[in-house]
Amino acid sequence: MSSRRVSLFACLLIFSFFYIWLFDAVGAASHTISQGQNISQGQMITPSETITSEGNMFELGFFNPGGSTNCYVGIWYKHVSEQTIVWVANRDLPLTGSSLFLTISKEGFLVIIDDRITYRISDNSLGQNVSATLLDSGNLVLRNDNFDILWESFDNPSHTFLPGMKVGYSRKTGKVWSLKSWKDAQDPSLGSFEIKMDPKQPNEVFLVRGSEILWRSGVWNGKSAFVSIPEMRLNYIFNYSLIEDENETYFTYSLYDSSVLSRAILDVSGQVKQISWLESTVSWNLFWAQPRDIGQRCDIFCGKFSFCSSYKLTCQCLHGFVPSKQQLQQDLSGGGCVRRTTLDCENSIPVNKSQDRFLRMDDMTYPAVASRVVKIQDAKDCRLLCLDNCNCSAYAYNGSCLIWNGDILNLRQRPKKDPDGRTIYLKLAASEFQSPEGSKTFLWVIVTVVAITVLLLSASCVMYHWRKRLRMRETRGLITSEDILLFDVDTGITNGNGEIFGSENSNWGTGRRKDAWLPLFSFASVSLATDNFSIENKLGEGGFGPVYKGKLLNGQQIAVKRLSRRSRQGLEELRNETMLIAKLQHRNLVRLLGCCLEQGEKILIYEYMPNKSLDLFLFGATTENSLGWATRVRIIEGIAQGLLYLHQYSRMRIIHRDLKASNVLLDGNMNPKISDFGLARMFGGDESQANTNHIVGTYGYMPPEYALGGLFSIKSDVFSFGVLLLEIISGRKNTGFYNSNSLHLLGHAWDLWTSGKSLELMDPSLRDVSSANQLLRYINIALLCVQESATERPTMSDVVSMLSNELTVLPSPKQPAFSNVRSVGNPNACLSSRGENCSVNEVTASVMEPR
Repeated sequence: MSSRRVSLFACLLIFSFFYIWLFDAVGAASHTISQGQNISQGQMITPSETITSEGNMFELGFFNPGGSTNCYVGIWYKHVSEQTIVWVANRDLPLTGSSLFLTISKEGFLVIIDDRITYRISDNSLGQNVSATLLDSGNLVLRNDNFDILWESFDNPSHTFLPGMKVGYSRKTGKVWSLKSWKDAQDPSLGSFEIKMDPKQPNEVFLVRGSEILWRSGVWNGKSAFVSIPEMRLNYIFNYSLIEDENETYFTYSLYDSSVLSRAILDVSGQVKQISWLESTVSWNLFWAQPRDIGQRCDIFCGKFSFCSSYKLTCQCLHGFVPSKQQLQQDLSGGGCVRRTTLDCENSIPVNKSQDRFLRMDDMTYPAVASRVVKIQDAKDCRLLCLDNCNCSAYAYNGSCLIWNGDILNLRQRPKKDPDGRTIYLKLAASEFQSPEGSKTFLWVIVTVVAITVLLLSASCVMYHWRKRLRMRETRGLITSEDILLFDVDTGITNGNGEIFGSENSNWGTGRRKDAWLPLFSFASVSLATDNFSIENKLGEGGFGPVYKGKLLNGQQIAVKRLSRRSRQGLEELRNETMLIAKLQHRNLVRLLGCCLEQGEKILIYEYMPNKSLDLFLFGATTENSLGWATRVRIIEGIAQGLLYLHQYSRMRIIHRDLKASNVLLDGNMNPKISDFGLARMFGGDESQANTNHIVGTYGYMPPEYALGGLFSIKSDVFSFGVLLLEIISGRKNTGFYNSNSLHLLGHAWDLWTSGKSLELMDPSLRDVSSANQLLRYINIALLCVQESATERPTMSDVVSMLSNELTVLPSPKQPAFSNVRSVGNPNACLSSRGENCSVNEVTASVMEPR
């Protein structure tokens, strides 16, 4: 009995070792098919056999697209939730057999066997001892015993362009690497479109349909991008390259972070898309797409000096040009157009006597030919550079001077106000501007100027008589509610009864400005407008007091800020706001309509913002009011323009000191208006900074030099803008954000930036961002704004240039201030020494906790 047990134990032990050995052998070979082995198509019960790359990145096997009966061998991502095919072996021959095998024949071919049909995948016999291995790059390679690559799927791409693949050609063998679209979303057979390079026109990629050129990338800029794909420049994910030697020319790319899943595809509509997988949204995110206006684009290549109209979808000659051949009136893709009138310099007229001029063309794409980039800081110098060069046909200025010599090719007209539209200046002979249309335009200008002059004279006459009548009535003591009383924001004096706004000891400043008067509303009219300050009309409340919605008798909606009588907080700030905002005029600053000083009340009346404040959209409890990316871009740019005006273009340099999401109001068209100037400081002359021991502001938006040392400057507002920019991008509060390390949003953004995962900062509601490159660029700008050292932060002038000019080279940011400070217990708390609601916040430097 005992010997039987020993024998049974020995058998079990031997079987276990054999099972483990067999499991290891199968596991070790799971990414390779050796000669004589195969993987089979699955049946009703048995799933298809597959091989997986060593790092479990990709999988190879049989698949049926869209549930069809057609069967293909393909490669797809292993851990992406929806099967995403990146390569198809037999796209030109779908198989429908019930017993399919993928194997390596005895001759060394990689083949699919369907009963008696043998479909060759590899194009030549490779001999004995051949194996097929699926690599973590997604490349299927056939190798011999010496691990020499004899054939690879990367040499035979389908519609997907993976990192490490090529688009180009071999001069030595004539091999062409190109992408070919699927027939439709469920059919991987050959579609209508192809992306390839042409040996006759090197350094450029073409989208073709048969022999017809539909789009071209523009030539390689010599560094990192094709000139017609601006998204390729200055990105932080892809390292694009154009390789050219005596044997081959090809375009390829790699990833700075190999853990990122990214691919480019040529989709069924003919659009090239660079997309990346985001685990945070469990979806593919679009990085860039070309041609951008697919579905409404010009499906033709326009010849020289012609352009494709986005409205007519046909090629048209540029102004001053005519078709080079009469038979090409309807098809300018061949000979294109020629000048109707030669330039002066072409007629041997000296440059200094030339009368050539430039035609401004808005909403255009840049020409699909190489431009010469000249570092010139003035648009006028750029114009003169092109004018002095007879070979120069056009120029553009966007911070740098772009010069196009010779023929202008494949111009595209974009829809009006399209953010991708560019302004180009086309050189023409002076006679091209002396047309009947030009004369009519000039005549209309004269008529308009005369009409405006007459209206201004009439208005001046009316104002003169009104003021004369008002002075007479004031002399007689007959001022009534019919007349508009005015309040001087410089002296605090009304033009009616001489009442001074504020306490008897307050000093409102000296001097009087004719343009510093505000309309003075009666308390009765304000009370009537707000339904006696009813709770139903209350919009909110800050440290100064409540804000109400109101409606004047003329139907105009207003916002009424009423200083609370129960607290002295806000009196100085309200006075400060009145003095400042009454003198400011900018479309991105909230407009002050007037004030009310009767019966001890101190009330400010503003234009009403129907969409309230930005924080309600960013941090609201529901996603019903979530902002799209285009709207966020418009809000970001508007805030930047408003700050630039305060810092540089207003009468006095003004520092806001309390820029935050709740102080950005939104009008009916979602245009931003900076509000709440109670904490603002005004500088004169060359002043740009000051020091204080009375620190005011909101936690999370103050830079370290102010929060810890009381020093504030225009760079303080830049820091606040950077924080606000990150909040707009992420939809998260800076001081209300927590992750595993309880860091602020600044620290979280920095961690993602340094790890190459900045796209994960994106608000989850922004799945359809059209340009992830723009989002990454904005994150870069935000991080530059929140750097610890104020001297290293850009000015708002620099920020506006960075936001609007995609050619501006962005420096790498340094670690943000407070990025390693843990969040406070109450992230929404204001920095205030009082227990009141505080839009106006204050704290002394001594209570701030250092980094």
